[in-house]
Amino acid sequence: MSTTKLDSGQLHIWLAGVARKDAAAFKSLYETTSPKLFGFALRILVKRELAEEVLQESFVNIWNNAASYQSSLAAPMTWMTTIVRNRAFDLLRRLDHDVEIDADNFDMDVVHALESGELTPIQSLEMTQDAQALASCMSRLEGLHRQAMALAFYHDLSHSEVAEQMKLPMGTVKTWIRRGLDKLRTCLGKMELA
Repeated sequence: MSTTKLDSGQLHIWLAGVARKDAAAFKSLYETTSPKLFGFALRILVKRELAEEVLQESFVNIWNNAASYQSSLAAPMTWMTTIVRNRAFDLLRRLDHDVEIDADNFDMDVVHALESGELTPIQSLEMTQDAQALASCMSRLEGLHRQAMALAFYHDLSHSEVAEQMKLPMGTVKTWIRRGLDKLRTCLGKMELA
C-alpha cells in the first residue's frame, strides 16, 4: 500500500456499501485499510497473532456496524482505527496483561499519520514521545474522568453528547473535563521539566 493519504471519499463510499452488506465494497475496504490497521494493532499488542486476531474481530465489527457509522463524528479511517484500538485494549484486559497503554492511541495525530504518509521518521519519533507522555498522564486520571476526556477529545463529542453517552449531568461532565485538562497540563509540565 502506498504512503499517500487514503481517499476518504472512497472510504465513505465503501463503508456505505458495507452498511448495505455489499461484499465487494467490504473486500475493497479491507484490502485498502487492513495493512495500516494491522500495523496499528501490532503497535499496541506487539505479538503478530494477537494483532491478526484483533484485526479479524475489528473487521467483523465494521461489517456488523457500518450502518451506524456517522461521518459527522469521525473520518472513516478514524472510526475504524477506534474500533481496532478498542478491540486491542479489550483483548489486553481479557489476557490480564499489566501493560502500559501505548500513548499513540490517545494522540489523534497518530490517527492522522495512519491516513497520511507525510511525516518524516524524526517527526514520527517526536510524535511518539509526545504521545507516550500524554498517555502516561491520561492513565493517571480516574477512570470515568479519563473516559469523559476520551469521548470529548478523541471521539470529538460535545459536552452534551458525552453527558448523554455516559448518562451523567452535563455540569458533571464539564467539571470532569475541565479538571482533567488541568491535571494533564500539570502532569505534562512536570514531564517537560524532568
